[in-house]
Amino acid sequence: MKVVLLSPGFDGTDVGEAYVAFKWAEALSTRVELTVLALQRAGRPALAEQLPGAEVVTWPEPRLPRRAERLNAMLKPAWPLLHRNVNRWLRDRIAEGRSFDVLHQLMPQAARYPTPLRDHGIPYVIGPLGGGLPTPQGFVAETGTAQWFTRLRAFDQMRLRRDPWLRRSYAEADLVLGVAPYMKDILAPVPLRRFEPVLELGIDGLAPPKAPATGAALRLLHVGRGVRTKGLRDVVRAMAHLHDRPDITLTSAGAGEEIALARAEADRLGVADRITFLGRVPRDEVDRLYDEADVFVFPSFREPAGGVLYEALRAGLPVISVAYGGPDFILDDDCGIRLPLSTPEALSRDIAQSVTTLADDPERRSRMSQAARAKVEAEGLWPRKAERMVGLYSELLRR
Repeated sequence: MKVVLLSPGFDGTDVGEAYVAFKWAEALSTRVELTVLALQRAGRPALAEQLPGAEVVTWPEPRLPRRAERLNAMLKPAWPLLHRNVNRWLRDRIAEGRSFDVLHQLMPQAARYPTPLRDHGIPYVIGPLGGGLPTPQGFVAETGTAQWFTRLRAFDQMRLRRDPWLRRSYAEADLVLGVAPYMKDILAPVPLRRFEPVLELGIDGLAPPKAPATGAALRLLHVGRGVRTKGLRDVVRAMAHLHDRPDITLTSAGAGEEIALARAEADRLGVADRITFLGRVPRDEVDRLYDEADVFVFPSFREPAGGVLYEALRAGLPVISVAYGGPDFILDDDCGIRLPLSTPEALSRDIAQSVTTLADDPERRSRMSQAARAKVEAEGLWPRKAERMVGLYSELLRR
């Protein structure tokens, strides 16, 4: 099967979308005749060297947008350039007589980028798309620290209703993938031919099994960027509800504007002595933190997917999260506790109650640990994910 895979970046040495795209390409290249189309960032390892099993076509990434990396990551100002180059490349290759079975715009993940894969007479796929989750009303007042450009997300729903190029991109796609079922509701303004939920994340392999849980002492772990939506402040407040459990501690790994606010909250509530804020830590150090923790607490209340959840499950950690967005799709009752969202006060109380429940029931923690590993093994390993994606491609061709 001849497949063209498009993403602004593929890079096994990077993080975020570029890394996830690389892992998809690496896994798919063993199953299909793969061509990848992308921008090549100066100073990064050549994509052709990273993906020897695929045909690689790249164009230089403009340098100017990278001076504001967060803005660049969110808005993708180089997308129009890549759109034009990909459209021209496909036209030229088809005119030369080359054939492709499936075109797939894997990234960007946000549902705001018209595709250059339309109008070439070849079945095309978009996604997994993610994002667009509204902030629960009870949490809006505490999200004012976000950078100004994040408010531009408010235009996405308007564009899904009014932007003809964006609407045609999705309406004419043979298949649109979403990181979780909620994306079907986000994309509801567009009449889709077919929608399937496919989590964009995967895992290379399982961590060694954890020893059976014993005792009521718990080491809680939170990993994530230091922004309000990741829920760290809610976990800190939960620790205040656990004032009678000095054997329960919390470690936070992540950097950002929210960390100072969470630290101040811990001081105000008198729980700073039971919380360790590590800030940004190297990748291998994060893996060690997963191995040493007993429970992963990640009540992110606007999480499109949740890569750290897969990392925690891979390590066999029971997870406390929320019944909203990506976590609600990733977790099940065997490996996680999903809490309702109403107000920050209610969430912190619910987190504390869930922590107490797990602390007092080591046998349940052990069962959840085993279920977490089994879930990742069944659906999260990259070979399994690539196998499913090729199955979806085959269904398109049969139709």
